[in-house]
Amino acid sequence: MSQQGYVAAPPLSQAQPGIGGYPASFGVPPSQPHYAHYGGTPQSAASPPPAVYKTPASSGSSLPPPPGPGPFVSNGVHNGVGTRGFPPPTSAASGSTYPSSPYPGLAPSPASTQQLANQMGAMQIGGYGHGPLHGPQSPTSSVPQPTSQVLPPTSGRPLMPQAPQMAPPPSASGQPFMPQSPQMAPPPIGASSAMGTTAAAAAMGVPGSFSGLPHPPGGSGFQQPPGLAGPQGFQPQQVGPYTGQMGAQPGFPGAFPAGAAQMAGPPQKKLDPDSIPSTTQVIEDDQTKRGGQVYATNLRGQVPPLVTTDFVVQDQGNASPRFIRCTTYCFPCTADLAKQCQVPLAAVIKPFAAVPKNETPLYTVDHGEAGPIRCNRCKAYMCPFMHFIDGGRRYQCGFCSCVNEVPAFYFQHLDHMGRRVDAYQRPELSLGSYEFVATLEYCKNKKPPNPPAFIFMIDVSYPNIKSGLVRLLCAELKSLLERLPREEGAGSSAVRVGFVTYNKILHFYNVKSTLAQPQMMVVSDVAEMFVPLLDGFLVNFQESRSVINNLLEQIPDMFTDTGESETVFAPVVQAGMEALKAADSSGKLFIFHSSIPTAEAPGKLKNRDDRKLINTEKEKTLFQPAKGVYEDLSKECVSNGCCVDLFLFPGQYIDVATMGSVAMHTGGSVYKYSNFQAQVDGDNFLRDIRKEVEKPVGFDATMRVRTSTGFRATDFFGAIYMSNTTDVEMAAVDCHKAVTVEFKHDDKLSDDAGALVQCALLYTSVGGQRRLRIHNLSLSCSSQLADLYKSCETDALVNFFAKSAYRAMVNQPLKAVREVLVHQTAHMLACYRKNCASPSAVSQLILPDAMKVLPVYMNSLMKSAALVGSADLSTDDRALQRLLVTGMGVEETQALFYPRLIPLHNLDVGSKAVPLAVRCSEERLSEGGVFLLENGLQMFLWLGQACPPEFIQSIFNVPSFAHLGADVMTSIPELDNTLSKKLRSVIDHINQQRSHAMKLVVVKQKDRSEAPFRQHLVEDKGLHGGASYMDFLCYVHREIRQLLT
Repeated sequence: MSQQGYVAAPPLSQAQPGIGGYPASFGVPPSQPHYAHYGGTPQSAASPPPAVYKTPASSGSSLPPPPGPGPFVSNGVHNGVGTRGFPPPTSAASGSTYPSSPYPGLAPSPASTQQLANQMGAMQIGGYGHGPLHGPQSPTSSVPQPTSQVLPPTSGRPLMPQAPQMAPPPSASGQPFMPQSPQMAPPPIGASSAMGTTAAAAAMGVPGSFSGLPHPPGGSGFQQPPGLAGPQGFQPQQVGPYTGQMGAQPGFPGAFPAGAAQMAGPPQKKLDPDSIPSTTQVIEDDQTKRGGQVYATNLRGQVPPLVTTDFVVQDQGNASPRFIRCTTYCFPCTADLAKQCQVPLAAVIKPFAAVPKNETPLYTVDHGEAGPIRCNRCKAYMCPFMHFIDGGRRYQCGFCSCVNEVPAFYFQHLDHMGRRVDAYQRPELSLGSYEFVATLEYCKNKKPPNPPAFIFMIDVSYPNIKSGLVRLLCAELKSLLERLPREEGAGSSAVRVGFVTYNKILHFYNVKSTLAQPQMMVVSDVAEMFVPLLDGFLVNFQESRSVINNLLEQIPDMFTDTGESETVFAPVVQAGMEALKAADSSGKLFIFHSSIPTAEAPGKLKNRDDRKLINTEKEKTLFQPAKGVYEDLSKECVSNGCCVDLFLFPGQYIDVATMGSVAMHTGGSVYKYSNFQAQVDGDNFLRDIRKEVEKPVGFDATMRVRTSTGFRATDFFGAIYMSNTTDVEMAAVDCHKAVTVEFKHDDKLSDDAGALVQCALLYTSVGGQRRLRIHNLSLSCSSQLADLYKSCETDALVNFFAKSAYRAMVNQPLKAVREVLVHQTAHMLACYRKNCASPSAVSQLILPDAMKVLPVYMNSLMKSAALVGSADLSTDDRALQRLLVTGMGVEETQALFYPRLIPLHNLDVGSKAVPLAVRCSEERLSEGGVFLLENGLQMFLWLGQACPPEFIQSIFNVPSFAHLGADVMTSIPELDNTLSKKLRSVIDHINQQRSHAMKLVVVKQKDRSEAPFRQHLVEDKGLHGGASYMDFLCYVHREIRQLLT
């Protein structure tokens, strides 16, 4: 019965008030039910098992049922009954709850110090492995709580004051004695326990706890003035050079005032941050255990290595985890079980994922005019799940059980095991992923498609000329066009190219190979857009190279004296789409745009960036794209296979929410370079445009997800367009775009048959060939919830929750979105605790092994720029993050919500490996250290004040930290020494792994530029609101106890 779990036990005899950045009223339900469910009506949590102690405080209270499982509905349509949230917990002991305080200056009355001490300090940490059975114990009892293991403090991290020595655990009972923490002096007024550093106690190591780098004396990277007790390091409440006055965290409505402990009082005990689950440790452990190994996909429902682990996939009948990852690889057999556990059943599908060079590329199967073989009833494609019968003359579909005739040309005898003799010669019978050549039936108008085209549309208004963008881009295109994507094995690219420049009017260029000079044609009537030329607009680059190069040299000079600063946008997209339509081909528009389109034309936008709406019911309107023109444009682009890639260079607000929506719905990408200057941001932009032009891509794509009987795909999230409930349409799909698919039961699933998923993607290749790419996956089914929790994948769960929350935020208040995320986290963990964990005191926090770091990711998601309401954050940046995450795969969301913090001060110049990351917290920084932080979108190099002068000299060619000027804050000079070469190779290696080129920002400790860097230290309290990891864990624990009692 007992499952692997992580145990922590604060003796919480009373319900606690709001913690850290989250309000006491976190559970207050919104006046209207906001979200639909994974299942139907909410169930009340059953009473705890007999062995679990019910606290006196809660035993008498009658609680409403738990919140509904499903996070969000789109477009306000409910798939189930609305959820009910929890009222603020009442407690016999505390006698009161705290009203939420929406105003940063007015704090609710402080919590009792003893409650906070209990909540934060007395968590006992058990092992991550199998724990002993705990008998029921009173949380208020003076007998210490048992834990499964106690070890001495982990090496490399000095204790604060020395803790008393621990007696060895008695071997008979397996229940070690936990010594009481020594009593310490109270922290000063204003100290924040959100940092988890109020006063010291014994640091308890656990198997899997992280062994950090040695710290300088004081236990933290930042030295305190002598005699100052309290939290080490950065204190968000103090008025600093850039923090401003931070009282209550404004980001979360009704926020608890600036940390949990704003009062002097009885001594508080410290919970050692090393003793709570560590993401970096989980990543390291998986790399140690499964790194470098071959992962064969021959078993149903096996859990793959983490996305951060290096491994080699061998396809043996199920799709590689590079193509499909699931939130759990074991589905519950019934809808009731799914509703009970509330773990979302979803798959994150990246149909065009890049296959590493040391793995076999996808095989292509060509059945000639007969085309791919499919089930007559459900239309599933031939795959390893089809069962051949009747001597090989018929086959039974694994998805719908329909028996089909085998076509004569496809017949083959069966061996003594009932398998076809040629099973291993045919990719579609032995592999999880492969491609079929599609017949004319799969083509528009039943005729073969033309090769795709790329149209480069350059805004030549004053800002883009002045910043140097136009000259930089034209120079780069000369070499970039030599590297257009091509069919494997082809000598040259079949992709055709065209060019448009624009400001308030559009200029089309005839670059036909027979011309001596390019010809310009101007369209000034932008209200009725048309393409003035067909012949000579889209050309083969190799044939027209000299004319195109001539044009690219002329464009910067033609517009060098322009004074026009107004632009149009919708007519530009319309023109590109009409050009592709006229040429009867699919393709991409690369649009390089500078400012909000204010010129009189369809799609004209006005500035709607109203910061007064933040933290109000109307905040969601900031992220809603403008209706009308842009909606119609997106739909038309998708139906014509026209994908939009948008490169934005704004000096101020540009309405990313509206302009970016066109790119998102057509399967394109959005890049934003604020206040672009060619000499500063040029390299970053060029890396992005190169990646975007060269990466593998399919055009005019339609994806369908089929499932075996008993469940079905119900919801889709991604850079997609859906004109009906089943077909996912993408004008283009590239190697970084992922679609997250949610499944629901419509019948029972059987343990024996399992659950089958087939993803079929119909697309046009870069060579103009119509193809079908098939990915198959078989999952286990179980009627035991323990099996489901054992096979969960936290990274995929976070991807699902992020996408569903980011979709919901355009329809719901952000506060409600965050509340659902908290309830969802607590409900999943409470269900595990109730149904799968060994009986133990209700005050213990027990986490499933596969989900032990879920809370840190969920807290990070709630503090992310899009979901945290703060006037300090740009609306465009928040909207951009929302759009980017919508198309992300598991690897990208993992990096975004738990950035890598890599220590570089002890770089081993002889090693090729990137140094191991440390926990993403300010506690890990040290004054003498150098750290690189990256999250897939941004990269920072943080330099401690006491950074060794020789390191600074080797990297920046200046004598010391004090000599670093503004000129080195965005790049590292290329110096001829081993340390400089090694550091640059680490940065280049990380950049190659990511879809976006990350601009390096150099940050000096205690400098104004530190704020954006600190925002990404996700285990700490959020700069713009939001709790620390420690506080959030306490908060979730309280919610779990509410559910259990």
